[in-house]
Amino acid sequence: MTLFWIVLAALLTAALLLFLVAGWRSDRLTAPDRDALNKAFYQQRLAELEQDEAQGVIDARQTMVQELQQTLLNDIPAAPAAAPARPLGRWVLLPGALLLVIVSLGCYLKTGGLPGLIAWQQVQDDYPALRARLLDPQAKPLTLEELARLGLGLRTSLQQNDGDLHDWLMLGRIGMVLNNRDTAIQAFQRALQLAPNNSEIRLNYAEVLTRSSDAQDNREAQTLLEAMLKQDPDNVRILSLAAFNAFGQQQYPRAIEAWQTLLTLLPPDDARVAQAKRNIEQAKTAAGLQSSQLALSVSLGSKVEKMLPQDGVLYISVSDGVSPVPVAVKRLPLSHFPLSLTLDDSNAMMPERLLSAQHQVKVRVRIARDGNAAPQTGDWFGESALTPFDGHQHLTVEIDQQQP
Repeated sequence: MTLFWIVLAALLTAALLLFLVAGWRSDRLTAPDRDALNKAFYQQRLAELEQDEAQGVIDARQTMVQELQQTLLNDIPAAPAAAPARPLGRWVLLPGALLLVIVSLGCYLKTGGLPGLIAWQQVQDDYPALRARLLDPQAKPLTLEELARLGLGLRTSLQQNDGDLHDWLMLGRIGMVLNNRDTAIQAFQRALQLAPNNSEIRLNYAEVLTRSSDAQDNREAQTLLEAMLKQDPDNVRILSLAAFNAFGQQQYPRAIEAWQTLLTLLPPDDARVAQAKRNIEQAKTAAGLQSSQLALSVSLGSKVEKMLPQDGVLYISVSDGVSPVPVAVKRLPLSHFPLSLTLDDSNAMMPERLLSAQHQVKVRVRIARDGNAAPQTGDWFGESALTPFDGHQHLTVEIDQQQP
């Protein structure tokens, strides 16, 4: 940073010196005197005539002298010459020098990114302390802003010094937390160059590629995950990533197969079991494999049409008529009515209570004015009757009642 300011000051000083030297020299220059030039020309021409007469080139020298004198007289101005302008003082250059400094510094402040440079320097100063906090399990966790500053400091450090495997892994994980695809991919690629057989690095790299919105990244992740599954087919984390990768590429049968394999490896009381079952139902719905669906049409009563809240939310819940806990739930923003939609097992509240397993259903549709999931006084709602369900029912609900 100090070197930068030294170079900036040197360049500005050089520009000032060039400006001042040019100004001083221009002050010393005066316009040539016309009479002096005519006199010099006259004397030079007389000397030439004398040389020509001595060499016998001319024999009418006196006539030529008279003509030369007449020419000199004709060139004399009728009015006396104005007095030469007085040269400007050197202090007149001072405003120009100040203007040069102000304009130069102003242009730099406007386009040179000085605030960013100062912020970057501050990050460099804070980097050691932030790194120490990250590595200390007893220290206060870093905020996302502090983590971003640590990542910038670490990238700068790696540019100046290639660093070791641990530094590249740290940068890659910071990029994952901050959802910075480019930083994470570049860091893990460099880490893989240093340790190509490290399975943990390959798995982290595959996770970043799976999260990416770039289809090419997803395909590369699929290739990596397939190779890792051949070596370790019972790895839960690899299976989970492979399932999400397949789902993101709309390869739903492959995703369902991976999640079903995952269910056989997880303990029954593992929290991930419910999520895996829910993911399977979502994949079946996306693939059009759901065999049980509830078709629903929602309309508005005449009073409700005039009182729709601008930012309202539509909550649809399906119960079995026995338990107060819904079997399926769907949340939608308000749209045009009448509204047609379907519900299936992907909308289940709990994997062990699927819509397809119900023998009777009751549908309640509520407009939440403030988006709150809990019913509020004044909310408009409608309910269907308790209806037998064989997996292919179509129900109609009219919203015409108000929550007391």
